[in-house]
Amino acid sequence: MKGGMQGMLKQVQKMQDEMQKVQSRLGELTVSEEAGGGMIKATSNGNKEIISIEIDPQVINPSEKEILEDLVVAAVNKALQSASKLAEDEMSKVTKGMLPPGLNLPGF
Repeated sequence: MKGGMQGMLKQVQKMQDEMQKVQSRLGELTVSEEAGGGMIKATSNGNKEIISIEIDPQVINPSEKEILEDLVVAAVNKALQSASKLAEDEMSKVTKGMLPPGLNLPGF
């Protein structure tokens, strides 16, 4: 039993080390999403930080400011959702078989 517990502890430590590596790497991975038929593009990294927003000059019309704002919000929300999925997928590669199904890790 003692050898089994030590083996499990080593396995948990290895998983923790791998999770830290993945978390570090998430800042380098990016996802991009669009709204308004590609007129607005938001890019996020795996840490769920928006790193860029691109706006097609055609949609910059002062009289339609609210539409532009809505499109930016939509693109940003899509990018953040994709970043969450990216982080979840990357972490699940490390925890595969180690955690019970449905157990979510904090922050993911």
